[in-house]
Amino acid sequence: MKKFFLLAILAVSMLVLSCGSKKNSFEIKNGVNISHWLSQSEQRGERRKAYFTRDDVQFIAGLGYDHIRIPIDEVQMFTESGQKEPEAFTLLHNALGWCQEFNLRAVVDLHILRTHHFNEGEKPLFTDPKAQEQFYECWRKLSGELKKYSVDKVAYEPMNEPVADDPETWNVILNRCVEVIRALEPRRTILMGSNRWQSFSTVKDLRIPENDPNILISFHYYEPFLLTHYKASWTNTRDLAVPVHYPGQLIAPEDLDAAGNHARAGRRNWNIGEIEKDFLQVLEVAKKYKLPVYCGEYGCISGAPKEDRIRWYKDMCTLFDRHGIGRSNWDYKGGFGIVVRGEPQTEMINAILGK
Repeated sequence: MKKFFLLAILAVSMLVLSCGSKKNSFEIKNGVNISHWLSQSEQRGERRKAYFTRDDVQFIAGLGYDHIRIPIDEVQMFTESGQKEPEAFTLLHNALGWCQEFNLRAVVDLHILRTHHFNEGEKPLFTDPKAQEQFYECWRKLSGELKKYSVDKVAYEPMNEPVADDPETWNVILNRCVEVIRALEPRRTILMGSNRWQSFSTVKDLRIPENDPNILISFHYYEPFLLTHYKASWTNTRDLAVPVHYPGQLIAPEDLDAAGNHARAGRRNWNIGEIEKDFLQVLEVAKKYKLPVYCGEYGCISGAPKEDRIRWYKDMCTLFDRHGIGRSNWDYKGGFGIVVRGEPQTEMINAILGK
């Protein structure tokens, strides 16, 4: 009887350990995007090397962030013939090494492909099998370079902000890419983002592999757009001639006539409750799959009215904490940066980190 009791305890213990081993070990809360370094930048050589250094990683860790998201572009990492660019990979390895030194985790995000840019009209990735195979091959080579890093320290994001006409087209490509990575790294955490710029509203269309605990459901959030992209030069808000406000009605009633084409969006009232409704759409899908949620990008452009911008960040981070959503603000030193022309934006940083 005693022997049977001991065997029963051993069996239960092994079951607990087995279940525990399925828990995703890549746990993140607050990160920042290292934009315009290995992505969306023409800088090469010493200028690129100097843009992001060990001192930057030390600074980020010192602020209280626990991870960084590193966008990389195919054109920076690989030649047109598919050969690895040694200098770019050296910089990436340097960054991951600095993260280990300062106890930061990292998300490596394949941001832009030669066959897919989220703001370009033509996207051969969705129509050309050769382009799809080239995408998978990028990840075979990236895995070969990065598999030496612990699965609890580095995660992969197959592609940033897919924009397909049919969400199932993206589902097929994404799930095939996950299979490619899984064949090489069964336990690596993979971030799966939805179609249409990783919108909260399209997460419901995302098809996710069953019984894979090493998945994070990823979405991006830039609402209300009139605030977060206020007068952004690459958007139609660049001609907005009136101020915006948060919380409350985005454009004051007396300014609506001067708002032109933006008047309709400007009439909407925004507050923490409206944003939470959007988040709940993502959380409902996560509940179905029993997976964590990650907001890989959120941010408000530096030129937006400061007090409104800070209030927005506080509300966003209140909701992230309330619902246990990991996140990474866009960005470090760009147009949404926590550092502007070398100066840390203290109020913004405090709002993001809850200080």
